[in-house]
Order: sequence, then C-alpha cells, then structure tokens
Amino acid sequence: MMKRLLTSACSLFFLFCVFTSCRTNDVYKTPKLTQFRGKSLPAPPGMTYIPSGSILYRTSADSGATSKSITLSAFFIDETEVTNRQYRKFVDWVADSIAVTNYLNDEKYFRKADGESAVRYIDWEVVNKSSPLYNSSDPSVREKLAPMFVLRGDQQVLNSSLLKYRFTYMKAGGADEGTYVTDTVVVMPAEGIWSKDFPNAQMTMMDGNYFYHKSFDNNPVVGVSWKQARAYADWRGKEIASSLEKNPYLKGFKYTFNLPSEAQWQYAAEGKSSAADSSRKKGSSRGNGKLAVNFKQGEGKYAEDGSTFTLPVKAYAPNAFGIYNMAGNVAEWTLDAYSPSAIEFVNDLNPVLLYDAREQDSEMSKRKVVRGGSWKDPGTMLNSYTRNYENQNTAHSYIGFRCVMSAMELPGNQVKSRRYSSR
Repeated sequence: MMKRLLTSACSLFFLFCVFTSCRTNDVYKTPKLTQFRGKSLPAPPGMTYIPSGSILYRTSADSGATSKSITLSAFFIDETEVTNRQYRKFVDWVADSIAVTNYLNDEKYFRKADGESAVRYIDWEVVNKSSPLYNSSDPSVREKLAPMFVLRGDQQVLNSSLLKYRFTYMKAGGADEGTYVTDTVVVMPAEGIWSKDFPNAQMTMMDGNYFYHKSFDNNPVVGVSWKQARAYADWRGKEIASSLEKNPYLKGFKYTFNLPSEAQWQYAAEGKSSAADSSRKKGSSRGNGKLAVNFKQGEGKYAEDGSTFTLPVKAYAPNAFGIYNMAGNVAEWTLDAYSPSAIEFVNDLNPVLLYDAREQDSEMSKRKVVRGGSWKDPGTMLNSYTRNYENQNTAHSYIGFRCVMSAMELPGNQVKSRRYSSR
C-alpha cells in the first residue's frame, strides 16, 4: 500500500514539474504583439512596402454598383518600372553564364566542387570582376567568345538567339496544371521595336540607342514580352537572395518574386488602403488641375508633358505609397490572364487569374492583362482601373513592367490598441 502511495506521489510530482517548468521555458513566453514596432517593413533595394488593405476592384466597364470589394495582403513592389540599366544587368548575367559554360570552360570561373559532386557552379565573385565578361578586352577571351557575336552593319553584336534563360515554375491551368515545368526564354528586348510599332515614322534613332545608350539608362525598359518579364522576375529573386538574408526581418523568409497581380497593381496605383477611399482624389497624380504624368495630350501632341517618348522612371512625384509612374510613361504587364469577366469570379482575397498557356494553345488563352496607359496613350487610359491585354509573346515600345515580392503581415491599429473597426 505504502509503495503504491509513493508511486502515485512520484507521478503527481513529475506532472507538477512538467507543467510548472513551462512557466520558465522561453518557448511559452509569447509577446502580446509582433516584435517589429514600425509601420512598415524594411524593403529590399528599390522596393517599397505595401500594407494590407481593401479596394473596389473594377474595370473601366464597371459601374460603382458592380464593383467588387477585395482585400490584398501585404507585399513589396518596385518603386519604379524596371529600367534599361537594370534589365541590361540581367542580359549581362545570361551572356556571361553562356560565355563561361559554353565557350571559355576555364576552371578559374567555377567554384571548387563540393566532395564528389560532378555539378559545377559559376563563381560569380570571379566573373563579376570582369563584368560583363563577354565584353572583355583580353584578346584570348575575345577569340574564344567570337561565336557569340554576329556582324550587324559595321558592328559586332551579341547573337540574341543564344541568350536564353531557363527557369522552373508550377504551371497554372491546362492539362498539366499543378506540375512543375521548365521554360526557356530569349532575354534580349525585341529588335527594331520602335519602327515596328510606328510604321511610316522615323524611329531609327530610338531603335539603335534606346536599350544601349547610357542617356536612356534610367528610362523604363521596353520591347519585353510577358514571358521575358516573368524570366527577369525569377532571376531577380535569385540574384538578391543573399542580400535578403542580411535583412533581419526577411532572413529565413520564403519569399516569391513575380509580376504584380492585376489586383496588386490597382491597389498600389491608387495609393489607398481602404475601399472607402477608392473614389476620392487621394494619391492622385493631378496638380493644379493638370495631370503630372507622361501621356499623349491629343492628336499629334506627344511633347507637351516634357517628352516625346518615355521619361526617366522618377521624372514625376510618387503617389501616396511612394511609387512612381503607375500611370503613363509605359503601360505595365501584370501576372493575370485576361478575361473580360474575371472580376466577377475571382476570390475576394488576393484575387488573381492564372493561366500558363502553351505555344500550341489558342491566341485567346495567351492574353495577359496590361495596366496603366503609356506615353503614347490618351488621358482616358490613365487611371487605376482601365485594363487592356496583349499576347504573352508580344513586345511593344510602350509596355514595360515592375516586380513584386511577398511580404509578412504587420498588425493593424485595431490589434495594437484593442480598438474595433467600423462595419
């Protein structure tokens, strides 16, 4: 009997120790709120933090009665459209990758192999010392890289058909939806795109200089298809991965880089975090009754806003979120497939309509949403809800893009102060 009592007492003492020890274990010392006290998270280079909020999701064909109230969770978005200089860095990276692996094949450009692995990885610290390596002045290097170039007029230029970027993603839509597919995309902007877009017009100066000359470094890149924009976003996410690990609030965070969804684009363009503000002027680009954006002022009137073509990406003041040129300058690719009635059936939380069309699919299934209006568009196109579309493989001199990155949620004032929001 005494033995059973002692055993029971020991068991109760053990349970008491287990439960009381929880009080001294740091795992159970949960804070009342998130440790981050600011109003926004420190953003990756060139991006800004967009807090979660709601908008009236609509198109130019919608009336106020049919608009749909939706909520977007927090994300980061580029402050500006991707510039020629930024996109050239992508082209240089692809060209140097091909130069090292296909033509130079020199061990000094590769990292030392780990163990018995046969896979070789480029040592970018070494390559970047001569970046762009494909443009090296070393005669021995130039000789080996000669097959990468073609003669155009009196100049040797990169053979754009060789410059391809390969990336893998989960396919949306179609027979193999949900499976991982690998896409290979030519990365150079379309050649002669200005003359193609404007036949019977003198555009050779823009064709020959816009992407390459330093005077256009900070202008938005154009001549890039939806697929090329997706490829750039994938590369950029990998390219800044190491720097994100140095950000204490993003370290270890499983982020995604992509084009903005149509809803994210509209939300960022409006510069408002409440659907109640969607019809107000807050965050507008207007000043003294005039639009402070780059667009066509009327028939044959391209230069009255200060420039005939595109302008540097920070030429005008930013909106309330700190984002530049969400209207005018260049129209922008979004992630969404185009459907006239998409807003009626997408979710009211983080809506997006995804469809990765194959080359053999119909032209209709390859349509992607374009937003924002451009330097060659009339003022009626310059609002946050007018939408258009283009084929995913098509490029134009008036369409560019910007990137988004997933972000962590920060608690709102209602959570911090125990206040209730109005219904």
